[in-house]
Amino acid sequence: MKRTPTKLADGRELIYYDLDDSAVRDALDRRRQAAVESRSELRLDRATGDWVTIASHRQGRVHLPPTDACPLCPSREGHAGEIPAADYQVAVFENRFPALTGRAGRCEVVCFTPEHDASFADLTEERARLVLDAWTDRTERLAALPEVEQVYCFENRGTEIGVTLAHPHGQIYAFPFVPPRTAKMIAAADRHRAATGRNLFEDLLTEARAATPRVVIAGRHWTAYVPYAARWPYEVHLHPHRRVPDLTRLDEAERAEFPGLYLELLRRFDRLFRRDGAPGPGAPTPYISAWHQAPRTGGGELALHLELFTVRRTADKLKYLAGVESGMESFVNDVAPEAAARRLREVATCT
Repeated sequence: MKRTPTKLADGRELIYYDLDDSAVRDALDRRRQAAVESRSELRLDRATGDWVTIASHRQGRVHLPPTDACPLCPSREGHAGEIPAADYQVAVFENRFPALTGRAGRCEVVCFTPEHDASFADLTEERARLVLDAWTDRTERLAALPEVEQVYCFENRGTEIGVTLAHPHGQIYAFPFVPPRTAKMIAAADRHRAATGRNLFEDLLTEARAATPRVVIAGRHWTAYVPYAARWPYEVHLHPHRRVPDLTRLDEAERAEFPGLYLELLRRFDRLFRRDGAPGPGAPTPYISAWHQAPRTGGGELALHLELFTVRRTADKLKYLAGVESGMESFVNDVAPEAAARRLREVATCT
C-alpha cells in the first residue's frame, strides 16, 4: 500500500491510498474557498454523564446534491470536488463540516471508490483490503493524537439512515471522550471478568459459535453471527477469533480473510429484501456498519469487532424507533435473532 498525504486549498489534510507503489498523486486543489468556521462544543449532560456535541456550523453542509455535483467524485473539467485527482482508489480527508474539531476531536471522510453509483459490496477483495489498510492506518495515526480517546470507523448507507451524500463513503470520528455505547460495553465486560474471570467478548463469540442457528458465516479467522439479544431486525456482529483491541493488532492471516467474508456479508444484506426472490439487485439495503475498538484508557476488556445492522425489517417497512426505544433506550425487536440468521444464510445461494 502506498500512502500519499497532501493538502486541500483550505488547509485540510487529504491522503490517497493506492495498491500500486508507483502511483503518483500530485493534482492540486485549485478551488478558492475559505475554511468553514467550526464551532464544535462539548457539553456534559449531568443527568446521564454523557457528552453531547454542539456543532451548529453543520447546518450548512451539502445535502443530497445531484450526481454531477457530487463532492466525493474525482475532479474533472467543470467540476472541482473534495478530491483533486481525476481518479483515485481510496481517499481520506478531513471533513469540511466536522462534528468534532481541534481539542474536541477530529472527523474524516473515507471514499471507498471513485465510482459514484457503486457500493462497498461492489469492490474486489483486493480493493476492500485497501480500505481495511486505510482504516488501520488512520486508527494508528489518530489514536496517537493526545486529545483522542477512541477512534471510530463506520459507514452509513442509504437515505433511510440519514445519508446526505450518495457516493460510497464512510467516516472516522476521533473522539476526545469514551462514547456511551463503548462505556456500557466496557462496564459489562468488567462485571463479567469480576464474576467469571473470563473475557465477555470471548465468551459471547464461543457461545454464538456453539449456538449454530445464530451463525451467519464462519471462516477460519472470523465469525459473523446474530447476537442473542439483537436490537435491530437484521443485526450481525463480526469478530476475529483472536481477541485484539483494535485494527492495528490484526495479523496478516486475519487481514487476508476479512475482505472476502465481509463482502459476502454485505452482499447478503443486499439480497435480503428482494421481492419474491426475484433476480436482480433490488433496492439497496440501508445499513450502518461500525467498528468498535478499545479506547486509549480503561478499555482493556473490549474486543475489536464490527457491528452491521439495517433499519429495514421487511421489503417495504422500516423500523422506526418507538417512544420506548427513543425515550428510554429500551429496544423491542420484531424479528427473532435465529430467524434473521437463518434468512441471512438462505440468501447466500441467491443470484
